[in-house]
Amino acid sequence: MLNNIGPAGLILIAIVVLVLFGRGKVAGLMGEVGKGITSFKKGLKEEPGEIEKSDDEDAAKTARDVTPEADKDKA
Repeated sequence: MLNNIGPAGLILIAIVVLVLFGRGKVAGLMGEVGKGITSFKKGLKEEPGEIEKSDDEDAAKTARDVTPEADKDKA
């Protein structure tokens, strides 16, 4: 279905999008898409050891026992 769209169709779609949303919103959206792609690429370049290290640190923080001393015998 999308294989049949030519250059004229793409221009028409671009004009409709600009009319509906305005230049400011489209530019803002493209900026957010660019930031997302940049963040994704940066995440792919990180070393796996850094990710595992941060996961271990997060797990240590969330697995902490916060039960009051008086209530520990009741369990």
